[in-house]
Amino acid sequence: MGTDNHPARAFAPEPVPVTGLGATTPLGGDVASTWSAMLAGDSGIRAIEADWVGGLPVRIAGQLAVEPAEVLDRVQARRLDRCEQVALIAAREAWADAGRPEVDGERLAVVIGTGTGGALTLLGQDDILEASGVRKVSPHTVPMLMANGPAAWVSIELGARAGAHTPVSACASGAEAIALGLDLIRLGRADVVVAGGAEACVCPLTLAGFAQARAHSLRNDEPGRASRPFDVDRDGFVIGEGAAVVVLERAGFAAARRARAHATLAGAAVTSDAHHITAAAPEGQVRAIRRAVAEAGLSPLDIGLVHAHATSTPLGDLAEAESVTAAIGAHPVVTATKSMTGHLFGAAGALGAVASVLALRDGAVPPTRNLERQDPAVKLDVVAGAARRGALGAALTNAFGFGGHNASLVFTPAP
Repeated sequence: MGTDNHPARAFAPEPVPVTGLGATTPLGGDVASTWSAMLAGDSGIRAIEADWVGGLPVRIAGQLAVEPAEVLDRVQARRLDRCEQVALIAAREAWADAGRPEVDGERLAVVIGTGTGGALTLLGQDDILEASGVRKVSPHTVPMLMANGPAAWVSIELGARAGAHTPVSACASGAEAIALGLDLIRLGRADVVVAGGAEACVCPLTLAGFAQARAHSLRNDEPGRASRPFDVDRDGFVIGEGAAVVVLERAGFAAARRARAHATLAGAAVTSDAHHITAAAPEGQVRAIRRAVAEAGLSPLDIGLVHAHATSTPLGDLAEAESVTAAIGAHPVVTATKSMTGHLFGAAGALGAVASVLALRDGAVPPTRNLERQDPAVKLDVVAGAARRGALGAALTNAFGFGGHNASLVFTPAP
C-alpha cells in the first residue's frame, strides 16, 4: 500500500467536543428514531411508489421516513429544494440538542456538504421550461438549485457569519465538511461550527444513470435485502436521501458554558487518489485513515470501531476492507449502516459520524443488515445479526467518493 511520509499536521491537535446531533433519514425523522432503528437492524429501503418509476430498471430507494413538508412551514418548504429542506431540519435538531449556544455570529460557521445539491429543482424546472415556457419557471429556481443552498439557509437561520462553506466531493462530502469544521475551530476561525451533509436526489435520471453504470442493486422485489455490504451476494448500492449534522465547539467555549458532549472529534484527514474518476485506489484510503489516526494522537490499536463506507458494491467493499486492514489492522469491530439506510451520497459520511458518536456514547454497535455470508476476502470483524455492546475505545468513520475523494474522521469518548 505504500508509505505515508506526512502522517499528521504540524500543530498540536485540540480536542473538539461534539455537542449536538441532528438527522433525518430513511430510518427516522430525527436522531433518536434513526439510532433506535439502526440498533434494531431495521431497513428504511422500500419500493418507490411514484408514477415515474415504472419503466426504470431500479425501483427501490432509501426514502425519508418523515416527509419534510410535515416538519417545515408550508411557505418556506415551497421555496426550498428537498436537499435544503433536509439540511435545515437536521441542523435545527443538532442546534437544539447542543442547547442553542449563545455565540457571536462572527464566531459561528456552517459547513454543509452535498454531492448533487438542488438537482431535483434543476431537473424539475427544466421540464417546466420545456413544457410550458419561461413564464412558468419559478423565480426561486436559482437559490433552490445551487449546491451552496443548504449551507446558506442554515447560516441564515442561525446567524452564522464566520463562513458558510459547501464541500462538494461526491460521497465524501459530509465527512469532509466535518473535517473542515474541525480545521476552522483549530485554526481559531470559529468557536462553534455546524457541520454535516445533505442529499435528496431520488429521481429517474440518477436511478437510470447508476443502473447503466452497474453500480445500483437491482433487487427490486426485496428492497429490505438489497443493500448487503461485505456479503458475497452484494450487487450494488441503493440510493438514499437525508441529512445529518453535528455541532462542534472549541473545548474552552464548551467548557465555559458547561455544555454536554456526546463525544470528541479527535482527528480528521482528507486525501485524493489522483487515479481514476470512479475506481478507488486503496493507497489513498490508507493515507486518509493513517493520517486521521495519527492526528488524533492515537495508535491503530486504539481504534475499536470502524464505521465503514461500505456501499455494497463488489469492488468498493473489498477495496475498503483491504485499506482498513492495511492501515490499522483487523482488530476493530466494523459496522456498515448503509445496509439499512441506503447510500445517502453527500450526507453519508455525516450520518456515519453521527452513528459513530452514538456508538461511543452508548457502547453499542449497530449490526450490518443482510450480512448472511461474509465475503471470505474481507478479513474484518463485521457486526452482523444483532447489535454488539461493550466499550469501544476510539471510532473511525470512513467516506470515499467518485473522483478519488477520501475522508476519515476519528472520534473518542467524551471526557
